[in-house]
Amino acid sequence: MLKRVLTARKRPALSPRPPLVRELLLVTALYLAYKFGRRVANGQFADAYDNAHLVWDLERALHLPSEGWVQDLLMHSEPVIRFINVYYATVHFPAMLVFLVWMYWRRPGHYLWVRWVLTWLTAAALVLHLLVPLAPPRLFRPSGLLDTGRIFGPAVYGKPEADSMANQFAAMPSLHVGWALVIAIALIVSCRSRLRWLWLLHPAITVLAVVSTGHHYWMDGIVAATFLALILAVLRPPRRAAPADAPPTPAPAERPAVAAVGGTPRTEPAPTADLAHRDG
Repeated sequence: MLKRVLTARKRPALSPRPPLVRELLLVTALYLAYKFGRRVANGQFADAYDNAHLVWDLERALHLPSEGWVQDLLMHSEPVIRFINVYYATVHFPAMLVFLVWMYWRRPGHYLWVRWVLTWLTAAALVLHLLVPLAPPRLFRPSGLLDTGRIFGPAVYGKPEADSMANQFAAMPSLHVGWALVIAIALIVSCRSRLRWLWLLHPAITVLAVVSTGHHYWMDGIVAATFLALILAVLRPPRRAAPADAPPTPAPAERPAVAAVGGTPRTEPAPTADLAHRDG
């Protein structure tokens, strides 16, 4: 996916920033539509637990590592699991907000592309939340996972309720993972620093956080990454055009004509022909 997105390497064509007020209203409207859409999908408890059984059995059939093993490993160090809990609870939305503001101000040529990628990814996630409610591992007893936020803090969710704004059964796919991948890929594409590849640490830590805290299965992140790959296959980033002030490439100089006997000019043979004659 990264290879396809990073195909073009020239400077991005200049693009004016879209109107700020319009973008604020649009992004706010999209976010509210997503939040209320998740609430509509709330309350499907029986289906959510049935789907959890299916996902759990599928992961075991695919021989994916147990989420419980990751949680047990990190819970051996209380500072580490507390850091992971804080990362899950506090980074997701602020990181996206700062990212969008920076892209709008510093990379307007890529901002519209990012906005459309996020729109389609979030819309696809909402559709799957409506169609496939899923109990997260911390609420699915066969997984054996705990809600580390309630043990070590900070706690993100309370007891699941059908009329709650926070739909705890909208686990598939994980937008924590999807949005983190968008941030990393967009910054790698739009920046030129050699250190830009370090942005991949953000989705890597996010995957570790959503699994070890008991909020998501591996499949939730895999589905989010698959959706994003399909969207990026259609919505390519702005192509990079050559700088407008770049000097034109000079044409190769023609070899001068050599006068022949009798006054008729002739052209010296091309070097390739001469080499071919010399080499027999």
